[in-house]
Amino acid sequence: MNISGYISTKLGKRMIKYERTNVYDFNFQLVWTTKYRKKIFTTEKQVDAMKAILKKIAERNSVELSHMEVMPDQVQMVISFPPKSAPSSIVKAFKGGSAKQWFIQFPQTKKLLWGGHLWSPSFFMSTFGNTSKETIIQYVDSQLDQYNGGRSKR
Repeated sequence: MNISGYISTKLGKRMIKYERTNVYDFNFQLVWTTKYRKKIFTTEKQVDAMKAILKKIAERNSVELSHMEVMPDQVQMVISFPPKSAPSSIVKAFKGGSAKQWFIQFPQTKKLLWGGHLWSPSFFMSTFGNTSKETIIQYVDSQLDQYNGGRSKR
């Protein structure tokens, strides 16, 4: 039995990805915020525009974008990408590329941001580890319902 057959048999329903030289199952939660947590994505048009920008960036960088939520002051995503890509390079592509495209489409929002930077320099990225993919997906998908001024509902 070759490795592909072994992995498919042993892992059942997991989303194994195959490339010419490798087989992988990477899934990451990626979160980043606007600079100073400014509420920038406040209309449906703005949210849809940012989602479209991020989807294009994902396609260009061979990133599988399975779930995404754009909230007024942050973006949360569930992504997967080939092991040849460095996680920091993927984040840089998303944040740098999206800011550039955003300011082309919505130049007036630059005035709302001190120094004209859309994103905070930090981000959170985590593999799923002991938390199931379904739990993370449910969390990301529920963020808009749970969102309350940057704090979870209690």
